[in-house]
Amino acid sequence: MELKLERIEQRVGPQTHLYPLDLTLVPRAVTVLLGATQAGKTTLMRVMAGLDTPTKGRVIADGADVTGVPVRERNVAMVYQQFINYPSMTVADNIASPLKLRGEKNVNGRVAELATKLHIEPFLKRLPAELSGGQQQRVALARALAKNAPLMLLDEPLVNLDYKLREELREELSLLFASGQSTVVYATTEPTEALLLGGYTAVLDAGELLQYGPTAEVFRRPQSIRVARAFSDPPMNLVAAEAVDGAVLLPGGMRFPAPLPADAHGAVTLGVRAGSIGIRPREGDVALSGRVELAEISGSDTFVHVDTPVGELVAQLTGVHAFTLGETVTLYVHPAQAYVFGATGDLLVASRGL
Repeated sequence: MELKLERIEQRVGPQTHLYPLDLTLVPRAVTVLLGATQAGKTTLMRVMAGLDTPTKGRVIADGADVTGVPVRERNVAMVYQQFINYPSMTVADNIASPLKLRGEKNVNGRVAELATKLHIEPFLKRLPAELSGGQQQRVALARALAKNAPLMLLDEPLVNLDYKLREELREELSLLFASGQSTVVYATTEPTEALLLGGYTAVLDAGELLQYGPTAEVFRRPQSIRVARAFSDPPMNLVAAEAVDGAVLLPGGMRFPAPLPADAHGAVTLGVRAGSIGIRPREGDVALSGRVELAEISGSDTFVHVDTPVGELVAQLTGVHAFTLGETVTLYVHPAQAYVFGATGDLLVASRGL
């Protein structure tokens, strides 16, 4: 399905939930709606589905204006945060329900196939209440896939699952979506999910669509500080600085080399992702020494907060590292991995990687 939103706006009373936006989804691909809570993701998804009619604008599906057409008259599959299944029906009957409504043949075979893909084949004769939360969400996903709708909408479907289950399902979903024919819209607050799912990403903030494009491109070239903040976890390190003679002048007088535009001058912001900061020098690195304020281990990474002359910086280090609070450490940043944003927050220099 090609879904096009034209000047969509959504207001509820005096509050604006969505500011005017245009968005054309790439057909048969995954589009991730990425943004913090109350960014507008669910509101936009409800408009796409036909659950809500926009205050202004049009929804175009495969060339037809479907603005205001209710969801029951559209071929749309939805999966929510909650584990929504038919409680009095077995797992097999839950998955089979859209197949039977369409009058498909070989329903049992299709149910078995989907159950195998989502690793719930041992539970087909059970009721949803007899399953764990992760298993129930797999049932909801299987039923949505069984519908084979041209548009599939998933509103933070993994948010209520524990860390291990989220990791497992993320990988499985990316494979399932890649082999399907549906246009998939997936809402999340987590940049990691957007990167794992790939496809395309639409970044939303406070009801505004900030950027849309291939996920890797949006991640590497965020058009503004607002996009960079939304697409960085942990948050991107941001340092207020000044553009002087083609370089970035940091607090304390340190010069940070950056390929600034010729007309760049005045206030700028230097941005460095936590994962781009190391504790071992490489050729061309800029060194920043400071005191350890906090060190914490999360999964297989260590996050260390260091008070430096340019402000507190957070480094994300692969593996487990031991730090003593108050000890002096040196952080290393390569200029090719830094971003520079102008006084209005727009991108001036993107990371070039290494």
